[in-house]
Amino acid sequence: MDPTDTAALPEAAAPFLPPIERPDWAYWGVFAFTALLFFRPQDTIPVLAPLHLPEVAAIAALLAMFGHRLTRRLPLVRATPELAGVGAMALVMLLTTPFSIWPGGAMATFLDVYIKVVLVFMLIVNSIKGIRALHQFVWLIVIAMGYLAGRGVFDYMRGVNLIKGDRLRGPIDGLMGNPNDFAMNMVTFLPFAVVIAISRGRPLLRLVAGLISLLMLATVLFTKSRAGLLGLFVMGIVLLLQMRKIRPGISVAVVVGLLAATPLIPASLWTRASSIVNPAEDDTGSREARKELLRQGWQTFLTHPLTGVGAGQFQNYNPPERLEPSRETHNVALQVAAELGIFGVGAFLYLLTRLVAALFWTKRMFPRPTSHQPKRPKGAVTPIEAFRPAEHESMRRQLAAMTASFAGWMVCAQFASVGYYWTFYYLFALIVAARQIAIERFTAARLAMSPATPAWKEKLTA
Repeated sequence: MDPTDTAALPEAAAPFLPPIERPDWAYWGVFAFTALLFFRPQDTIPVLAPLHLPEVAAIAALLAMFGHRLTRRLPLVRATPELAGVGAMALVMLLTTPFSIWPGGAMATFLDVYIKVVLVFMLIVNSIKGIRALHQFVWLIVIAMGYLAGRGVFDYMRGVNLIKGDRLRGPIDGLMGNPNDFAMNMVTFLPFAVVIAISRGRPLLRLVAGLISLLMLATVLFTKSRAGLLGLFVMGIVLLLQMRKIRPGISVAVVVGLLAATPLIPASLWTRASSIVNPAEDDTGSREARKELLRQGWQTFLTHPLTGVGAGQFQNYNPPERLEPSRETHNVALQVAAELGIFGVGAFLYLLTRLVAALFWTKRMFPRPTSHQPKRPKGAVTPIEAFRPAEHESMRRQLAAMTASFAGWMVCAQFASVGYYWTFYYLFALIVAARQIAIERFTAARLAMSPATPAWKEKLTA
């Protein structure tokens, strides 16, 4: 959608440069759900487990969102192409369930995992309506990652919660239970903490974000995840390129710091990293096992090209010729292909393309400020007219972090079966929410500056 096109207005265009928005109850409901998802107090305080607090928070948020929209005579949800894509993915998962090798298991994956992902994705896109709310939500995720990273570092120092002697597991089960998933989450959300740490102003918050960044970085190293290390490397390069546009000169300081810290990295980590290209360094056999799983994942897709073997069922698909039974594909594309077939692949590729399109469209709307403003086309709106300077800078920082986060996730996902899980969809929802904020604000500014708008006529006569 063209932000200067008044033929397709958002549902409720805000006034020109509106006051700082106040999040509604739907926002606080999904905020509470996210806190419970990542901090998981119900795991450490047994009395909370029977209360099902995350589900209660999500249901309350949905009711608040529906009530808010119904009272304003709006559709129940804000329709976006991305939400349609997530819904299509859910539909494919549901329709392929009867053809699964274990329909009950496939339905459990749909009900216990993906339908929750769809609902929370919808809540985030519909409830984050302003820059302040977006910033608060990002801070929640950063603090949650800092808490988990802190627990991970503490466990590593004590020599507990390790596998194979020296690899750190996640402190919570499920979302970050194994070292690779733990590292992937840290890599994905690390850019948000780093960008806050290098921003101007608020020294205490920057200090907290800097400490969290160090803990998250240490956690990735302690997991000794090869996928995590590759993702960290790619994410770091993208983040440095983005940081140059936000804080010129900061990249040099970061590179110098990394070079100074290199000798402190344990030799065992370098040995494990080198096994990516040197099979002789892999004494566990996991490198060859991963290659075999990729071959088996592709063969499974060729055997079941239309419906796959069912959501979450590749590890339960064990034909006689399979050499690595009861294991996942360890590749997001092959996971979706083997389990959901060609229609699942199409839906997931659509999600990826929509994410990239939303991200780059929004980035284009927030160019780097310059002393010389280009001539504005007739009827267009510039970012300076639609956003306050602090808001404009905040959006540029968030979008820079989102770009690096997606790059890191994309690399890690080539070595993980994470097509249905929270990390990707949280990042995706934040990107879509940022785009929707830009669309609504640009449209509101255009309306306010239109000669047909009374406010503009008052400006002319003032």
